[in-house]
Amino acid sequence: MRRQVAYVVGIVALAVAGIVYTVVSGNEPLLGLDLQGGASVVLQPTEPATDEQLDQAVEIIRNRVDGLGVAEPEITTQGGNILVQLPGVDDQQRALELVGQTAELRFRPVEESLDTVSLAVIESVADGTAEQTEDESDEDYRARVEGATGELARWELTPGVEADEPAVFDVAGPDGEPIERLRMGPAPLTGEALQTADARFDVATGWTVNIEFRSGSPGIDDFNELAAQCFARGPGCESGRAAIEIDGVVASAPNVNAAAFERDQVQISGAFSEDEARDLALVLRYGSLPVELEAQASRVVSSTLGDDALDAGIIAGLIGLALVSLYLLAYYRLLGLVAIMSLAISGALLWTIIAWLGETQGLALTLAGVTGLIVSIGVSVDSNVVYFEHLKEDVRGGRTLRSAVDRAFPIAYSTIVKADVASLIAAVVLYFLTVGQVRGFALYLGLATVLDLVATYFFMGPAIRLLAARSGLYEHPTRFGIPVPSDQGGDR
Repeated sequence: MRRQVAYVVGIVALAVAGIVYTVVSGNEPLLGLDLQGGASVVLQPTEPATDEQLDQAVEIIRNRVDGLGVAEPEITTQGGNILVQLPGVDDQQRALELVGQTAELRFRPVEESLDTVSLAVIESVADGTAEQTEDESDEDYRARVEGATGELARWELTPGVEADEPAVFDVAGPDGEPIERLRMGPAPLTGEALQTADARFDVATGWTVNIEFRSGSPGIDDFNELAAQCFARGPGCESGRAAIEIDGVVASAPNVNAAAFERDQVQISGAFSEDEARDLALVLRYGSLPVELEAQASRVVSSTLGDDALDAGIIAGLIGLALVSLYLLAYYRLLGLVAIMSLAISGALLWTIIAWLGETQGLALTLAGVTGLIVSIGVSVDSNVVYFEHLKEDVRGGRTLRSAVDRAFPIAYSTIVKADVASLIAAVVLYFLTVGQVRGFALYLGLATVLDLVATYFFMGPAIRLLAARSGLYEHPTRFGIPVPSDQGGDR
């Protein structure tokens, strides 16, 4: 009897202590994307990628997301793709653009430049829309068209070229429209030598990105040789300019104002806003992605929708719990009351664990997880019903309530364990073989199932034994929802 009291007191004290600890420490469940709003995207490599490349991309994206200040993101590989979930992020679109940006940095010498007005003239001559002048013969006009056609071919854009190949890119103005076209040589220096990048405000040029290279990195000597050529307007850089290319787009192409640079003297300017400068510095700081990624599926969930989903889940859980409680009380009476208390204890322990995992391990509670918790109510009730029905059968067979309680629990608990182990196996398989929200469902269903076994063994069984030991109760089985055979009469 003392053991039963110790079990009941111990498990109740543990549940109360867990709730008190959770409240005092300020722990709260970490809500997932679908419960607090945020953004998610599936990124697919544009060309086949190795597992090593995907793992490297995941690490770079995680560093970028941490730099944005997003709490507990979920970034995982999903087949050959990368799944990025950002709960609670304020600017969802900005975050989605940053995580998938390749951020490949290159420095190229500008060989020639052509403004858009001159380019338009060449195009009009090449396509024959330019008018023939009065003093120009047909032959001269055809020669001029042929020359313009050849010249236009020299200025054909070359997107997607490698760093060691010449390139032709447009330079966009503040409004995003091209203002000139550049012919550039191979890049002697890339972002692989980059150590860090920071956004700064310059009174003269506005927001800029200042970058610093690692000491002794390959390409720095070549870059300084290029700088010397550009500064002196020597061969290969007669324009005196060096272009800064990021993901195939020229951010700026300034004049080189020094024959050599220290590793922390390079500045990128381009009429950036503060957010643009900070975003560029962020993606450059953590390096370029090893593979180019494109968004296959993106989803944005507003905080309002997240709140609505959470409220709906809570309401559904409360309604289910209320209906189950009414059924247990109506059908099993005192046994039903014990079952409700057992549910409360396992729920308190579950809440404590969920809050602790969210606070310390970053484990988020999703809508699928809430569904798993609601389903677990049914699992717990099944455990109670198995025991109660065994108990009723023994009493109907002629045993006293006290004797039936002692005999029925070991048999029933063995059945409960077997049933719950089957549920646990399913939850474990789902957790390790699936991804995304299905894992959340499996995790919380499995956790609730384990706690059901604990509450059943340490509370429900001992509590019913203690109640059955009281003469004022065991003499009245109907108070336990156990009908008395008619030949025994009354409550006895």
